[in-house]
Amino acid sequence: MDKFGQSQTVKRTEDVRLLTGHGRYVDDIAPEGALYAHFFRSPVAHAEIAALDLEAARAAPGVHLVLTAGDLEAAGVRLDMEATVVENRDGTRGAAPVRPLLAKGRVRFVGEAVALIVAESRAQALDAAELIGFDYDELEPHLALAPGGTAIHAEAPGNLAYDFGLGDEAAAAAGFAKAAHVVKLRIPDNRIIVNSLEPRGAYAEWQDGRLHLCFGGQGVWGMKGELCRAFGFAPEQVRVTNPDVGGGFGMKGMAYPEYFVIAEAARRLGRPVHWMSERTEAMLSDNAGRDLVSEAELAFDADYRIVGYRVDTISNLGAYNSGYAQPIQSELFAKVLTGPYAIQAAYMRTRGIFTNTTQVDAYRGAGRPEAIYVLERLMDRAARELGVDPLELRRRNFIPGDAFPYRTVSDQLYDVGDFHRVLGRAEELADMAGFPARRAASEAQGRLRGLGLCYYIESILGDPTEGAKVEFREDGGVNLYVGTQSNGQGHETVYAKFLSDQSGIPFDAITVIQGDSDLIATGGGTGGSRSVTVQSSATLATVEKMIATFTPFVAGELGVDEADLRFEDGTFRAEGTNQRPTVMEAAGMARAAGRDDLLVHQERYTLPGRSYPNGAHLAEVEIDPETGKVSVAKYTVVDDFGNLMHPTLVEGQVQGGVAQAIGQALCEQVGYDDEGQLLTATFMDYAMPRADIWPMMTFATEPTPSTANPLGMKGCGEAGTVGGMAAIANAVQDALWARGVRAADMPFTPLRVWQMLQEAEDAAA
Repeated sequence: MDKFGQSQTVKRTEDVRLLTGHGRYVDDIAPEGALYAHFFRSPVAHAEIAALDLEAARAAPGVHLVLTAGDLEAAGVRLDMEATVVENRDGTRGAAPVRPLLAKGRVRFVGEAVALIVAESRAQALDAAELIGFDYDELEPHLALAPGGTAIHAEAPGNLAYDFGLGDEAAAAAGFAKAAHVVKLRIPDNRIIVNSLEPRGAYAEWQDGRLHLCFGGQGVWGMKGELCRAFGFAPEQVRVTNPDVGGGFGMKGMAYPEYFVIAEAARRLGRPVHWMSERTEAMLSDNAGRDLVSEAELAFDADYRIVGYRVDTISNLGAYNSGYAQPIQSELFAKVLTGPYAIQAAYMRTRGIFTNTTQVDAYRGAGRPEAIYVLERLMDRAARELGVDPLELRRRNFIPGDAFPYRTVSDQLYDVGDFHRVLGRAEELADMAGFPARRAASEAQGRLRGLGLCYYIESILGDPTEGAKVEFREDGGVNLYVGTQSNGQGHETVYAKFLSDQSGIPFDAITVIQGDSDLIATGGGTGGSRSVTVQSSATLATVEKMIATFTPFVAGELGVDEADLRFEDGTFRAEGTNQRPTVMEAAGMARAAGRDDLLVHQERYTLPGRSYPNGAHLAEVEIDPETGKVSVAKYTVVDDFGNLMHPTLVEGQVQGGVAQAIGQALCEQVGYDDEGQLLTATFMDYAMPRADIWPMMTFATEPTPSTANPLGMKGCGEAGTVGGMAAIANAVQDALWARGVRAADMPFTPLRVWQMLQEAEDAAA
């Protein structure tokens, strides 16, 4: 075991609480006497609002308030939500049309919030919504993933939100001009609905003239800033909290209209107002993920080394810019544009399109899974068309070990990596040598078997700065205040264990406190696989400061020279004395001496650079050609996450990410009809991954410690999804290739796979 707990694994302390129903989620802790909120939502995808008759709803039993966009504006609430835009290829900024908190003048997707009803009970609010008279002049919806169509926003001619480019277009063109081989592929990436276990929810209340918003999210400070902006409040007027949160996956990482509107309702009524999304409501209003199509091509020299790479992507933004939507398939996609390969002649173009659908934003990996999916599908196709072993093709193009640190065409500085070692371990663990026999056994049973590889690299994102505070309580316990937010990852365990390892404070004495803007001055929240790396680095800096602060005090108490006192194995020790006080004992001494200044220690830390987890995913699938059903028969992952803080939790994160990748690959698909109505708005219509599609998974790590943080860590939270999609898709393509199927695209539902086989059979006939 190294000093950073590389081999340490303890049971998750939060599991007993969460698994026995003692979790405290938004819906569990709404204040007594809270009123219920319900949002009346647009039933059509695109229309001018002709009339909104609210009189009957306002007079309905139990109703306290009905709010519209006009009411918010009259109260001085800013109607427009913030959203990040990117720079276009011509140097202008991407389109930034107003996204209103409640629809104003026009509705632009089915499910857009039009009015808020607040009542004594949920049933009364629902009944009142039925009484709203909503007259509209319907407009043609734009649903195509292409420029053109009926204008959704005047600020976006042709519904083009942005036109982003990155790389050296001339260098890429030169590479293609001299290429011995060129491989092209069209690669769709299907839209999904996140469907976190706990839907979105919030309550708002006013306490002593201050707004308190409690919501299920991935951090509190961004939401606090947006509330201050919308209401014109000073920071001290707003408190934001996150309680237990049942899954986020990026979807809960940004603000949504509902939170602002219930805050205004609570202010007007002087009572708490509580809103909890129902599942269909969530499917209509939560940000979706993915939804893009790329035309990609690779140029190779005669030795099968890449001399050029080009990608042209069109991505769906939905009806409005969500918080981070524009950067996802542009700037974040670009972070890993060239993957683990030594490609210096590359160019990408991405256009974002507004459509009359729900917004699309971050979903586990946020741009990096999409980029790796494109590159690894294309590498797999290249291996087939060029007649090269897919592992050998990748090995020929890996960034060589002596090239690190390596700066990519998208200006990412990969600090370390040993891709050959990782791939070699994966090849061994997956028993690739035995694959021909397994394929033959499947064929003997009338089934098709395929093997798919994805070698991914990930760029850890999010705020590189984080803080930590250690507070010694009078009851003998210790509070660790953190700036990240657990959504189920096990932060309470891993953070407490790390503090215990570094300081000697007993593990069971530590309470991790998160998600309260009153208790924690600032923080970066959770997203981009940043949490454990940046938070533990901040905790380490805090421990170092704490030890340095305690040292002169303890030396004085022991009667030794400060220079002779050292801290080892959790105790202060010096020659000439047998006393070896622990940190906890030093805190007790400080309390007895009236040194309250020694009972709180805090520090902030900024990572000097990003880390780049990477790894190999090898999937084997078996297909029944009679039904088209795809089964994942075998799955192997070897990752390089650098030093591991908690190996069991790391493996769990990878398993969860792979499960979501398998879900998207095999069954998840959002469907809209020609009028923009969501066809997959319940679990009867939207297929979620279940236990029966989950394979036995082999997991191992081959660490090369990062040099970009003091712990040598690389984030792991999104890696499973980044590598999983292409591994599954390439395995399915491998199984279908011999039957003549050349366009095998997700989701690989039984019907779609059966149709692929029938079409190939018909074409061959």
